[in-house]
Amino acid sequence: MLAAMPSALCFLALASLVASSPVPDAALPGARQAADAPTVRALDVNWTRDGLITGVSGALWITSEAFLKSQLAPDTCRWCDRSPDGQDTLNGVDRWGRGMAGKTEAGRKAWDTWSNVAGFGVLPVGVLGAQYLLASGSGASARYYAEDAMTIVETAAVAALANQVVKFAVGRERPFVHVLEEEQKGLTHHPSDNNLSFYSGHTSLAFSLVAAAGTVSGMRGYRNNWLIWAVGVPAAASVGLMRMGADKHYFTDVLVGAVAGTAFGVGVPLLLHGRASSGNGGPAQQSGVSMRMSGNPGGVMLSGQF
Repeated sequence: MLAAMPSALCFLALASLVASSPVPDAALPGARQAADAPTVRALDVNWTRDGLITGVSGALWITSEAFLKSQLAPDTCRWCDRSPDGQDTLNGVDRWGRGMAGKTEAGRKAWDTWSNVAGFGVLPVGVLGAQYLLASGSGASARYYAEDAMTIVETAAVAALANQVVKFAVGRERPFVHVLEEEQKGLTHHPSDNNLSFYSGHTSLAFSLVAAAGTVSGMRGYRNNWLIWAVGVPAAASVGLMRMGADKHYFTDVLVGAVAGTAFGVGVPLLLHGRASSGNGGPAQQSGVSMRMSGNPGGVMLSGQF
């Protein structure tokens, strides 16, 4: 599983590069070239509005994570998976999922490190890189790609902030803390992080990035935009599996994180960035009325677009 994440992202970039390579002029008859050319559609992007949403969401997430976590996070679990008399009441699905956790402290630490590298580094770079390849391969301008990148980052920031609010409110005990004796729970490396298991932020972020890129690519009409979904979803899922391997999250934490991230990834572009009626910066879809007249010795032809 550890090797699968970098491999999947490499495949995403390579597959997108192949898919976005322009077809040589000689490969198609002249009559088909215009018909087969991708139609890149303009989207509604308001840089002031979207910049504020991204900036405020990102600032609130960073502040709550880096500076106010010890004040905002619950000191004791609210969702403890134990009965009042101390009996373990963890559900069977999550009990089964804990079998994926590393068997040693070193193994769990390795999964934790790799999940951070993949979730906060490799996957975001891979998604943005693949988006660029798909955009440029479909004839979109640099402006369109900048708008795509803004929308993807905006979605990730909103998803991260929502996850943080839910974590602080729910207060579910993490798996590795759940198995400790009560007197040992305050002795972990980061006690303020002990009760923030639900739902997985890494998984939510990963799926929000992939879903936003896939949704935007589809709305734009990029050629072979299905590649984002085909390779990105397994890559995002592997981040969740790594979090389970690190014993930081239960299976249900990861599952809900995937659903929430996908919901934000699809919802934010659709709600805030619908297709514009017209635009520039790429071969956007034409609208309005145009007419053309041509003639030859045999007569005159009038054609139009409505």
